[in-house]
Amino acid sequence: MTGERLVLPWRSPMTQPQCHRCKQAVLADETISVDGDDMVHLDCRRPRDLSHEERALLFKYCFEHRVAECGRCAKSFRQQELASDLVGDRTHLCPICRADLIEAVRAHLYACAMLPAEVRDRAREAREATRKLIKRSQEIAGRADILMREAEAAVGAQSALLPEVRAALALLRQTMLQVAHKGG
Repeated sequence: MTGERLVLPWRSPMTQPQCHRCKQAVLADETISVDGDDMVHLDCRRPRDLSHEERALLFKYCFEHRVAECGRCAKSFRQQELASDLVGDRTHLCPICRADLIEAVRAHLYACAMLPAEVRDRAREAREATRKLIKRSQEIAGRADILMREAEAAVGAQSALLPEVRAALALLRQTMLQVAHKGG
């Protein structure tokens, strides 16, 4: 087995948790949902989009004021003024330069004085809990990857001993035959 890399059939080179719908990696800044025991993107086409709860809060508390400023254009916009790209499945874009303003909208939501403090705090806690879940899943996936590599190495080392065992058994059989013919 010199030079060969043994790949176990259950080996899955995964260091990021995966969405069970689209099979893409789930990153810390993406919006997820829980489907049974599985972590999935809320919308696989727009993994960083706002959650249903974030949208509801923006609609209820931020409809009458500006929610995002575009760094390129230096202009601020209300939620209903933001553009969408239906072909590229992008939302919350600057209507002038098409810059992605999703993080500016989200930052506004978590800092907006119009939200009751308790609601704002709970929204932050939910977002932080989601990030912790994703981070912990990444750590677990990384550890699982290390353990799988260690298991592959152990199986490889064990497999490397097989020719030695075969040779020893062959010599034993040969010696047994020789002793049997001599003592015969």
